[in-house]
Amino acid sequence: MQQKIAIRKKVLLIRKKKYFEISPKFFNPLVKLLKKNNNKINTLSLYYPSNYEVNVLSLFRLIKKIKIKILLPVIKSKNQMNFVEWKHLDPLKVNEFGMLEPCSENKPVVPDFMLVPLLAYDSNNNRLGYGKGFYDRFLKNKNKITTIGVAFSFQKYNKLPISNLDIKLDYILTEKGIKK
Repeated sequence: MQQKIAIRKKVLLIRKKKYFEISPKFFNPLVKLLKKNNNKINTLSLYYPSNYEVNVLSLFRLIKKIKIKILLPVIKSKNQMNFVEWKHLDPLKVNEFGMLEPCSENKPVVPDFMLVPLLAYDSNNNRLGYGKGFYDRFLKNKNKITTIGVAFSFQKYNKLPISNLDIKLDYILTEKGIKK
């Protein structure tokens, strides 16, 4: 646990120093993957970027031609998270953790594909998040969701400490491409 805390602190500082705005080209491998699986995808969950996370909002322009509903996470009581449909520029509110989430009370939807924010990742597609376990809890019994961690390549860590509660990602997307 202490090791994860130290890694989080270190990576947050590095990400703040090395952050850069990405070009839409960053998402080309993801768009290709979405088009390849278009018949299997009805919903894609994004996250609203904060704390120098990769800005995924430019995806809206890139996937207009693919008929996919966009979802954003909403924090519920008892440390649970749901996903609800969100259209670009729909109103957002700040939740108890300081993150933006949809204001609407749309019914929860389970995403087909999920973009997952992260602080660090390793070559085995393990992810280190902020430590609250929202994504891991949500994904625990939902193995049909394709998960894609979104990060900068400098967030790669040699070997992350993991527990049986941590959920491995299917893909990692960085400015260097997408890796399964």
